[in-house]
Amino acid sequence: MTRIAFVGLGAMGLPMAKNLVAKGFTVGGYDLNSKALENLESAGGLRAASAADVASGADMLILMVVNAAQAEAVLFDGGSLAALSPNGIVALMATCPPSAAEAIEQRVRETGRRLLDAPVSGGVAGATAGTLTIMAAGARQTFEEAKPVLDALGDKVFHVGERPGQGAMVKTVNQLLCGVHIAVAAEALALAGKVNVDLNILLQILGGSAASSWMLKDRGPRMLEADPHVASAVDIFVKDLGIVLNAGRDTKAALPLAAAAHQMFLAASGRGEGAADDSQVIRSYLALNGQTLA
Repeated sequence: MTRIAFVGLGAMGLPMAKNLVAKGFTVGGYDLNSKALENLESAGGLRAASAADVASGADMLILMVVNAAQAEAVLFDGGSLAALSPNGIVALMATCPPSAAEAIEQRVRETGRRLLDAPVSGGVAGATAGTLTIMAAGARQTFEEAKPVLDALGDKVFHVGERPGQGAMVKTVNQLLCGVHIAVAAEALALAGKVNVDLNILLQILGGSAASSWMLKDRGPRMLEADPHVASAVDIFVKDLGIVLNAGRDTKAALPLAAAAHQMFLAASGRGEGAADDSQVIRSYLALNGQTLA
């Protein structure tokens, strides 16, 4: 499996595709952003004119798009599935609802192709360094065939189940924890700020205590910046926590903490801050409390 088609050359997709090129795979890329295509081409990849063009004759099609709707548009409306090699593998690496991953897999299987439900975690830093966590679900043989490609993208590659949808559920659980951790970190900083505690010192204390989390250490410092660089936007968690809540509804699982966190991200987005860094969910707490962080 050496010829890879890659659709979705965004903040994570482009460095992922470039890592595949660096590892010796023949990589064709497609994205609506012409600058991303130029960047891939300059790294040794091949630019394609359409979703069908990039998938033509490829052994594996990687979808690093925003959501399930975009994946369906690329696969079915854009013609990439029909253009893929007859026994080719589709790696659905976007964050999708488990039910959507299952439905897409069924349509892929009906054409004789195979699907790996393989979402990722690790953000832009992990995509660039090739250290993503990949949670793949699908037939074991399909996973083993795809593993050399997955190993080029991440250093923590897991086969989480035989049924597509299980990978999406693992990612859903991951995003539940991430979203709640960010929101509760913002709530904690807002509380301390209410009594004028030095929040930089507070972060040093919390970062070395039992209260620490990866999200606190990563997002906490950015919460203290007025306009931090956007590593992941507020609206990403509006979407992802919405997927979490839908999964809870589908499985009849109560998720009250996820629902509360979702409301805080929604509040930030509703104020027109959806494109801000997700750490800026703290603005929702500040608005509730009549605070500013000087």
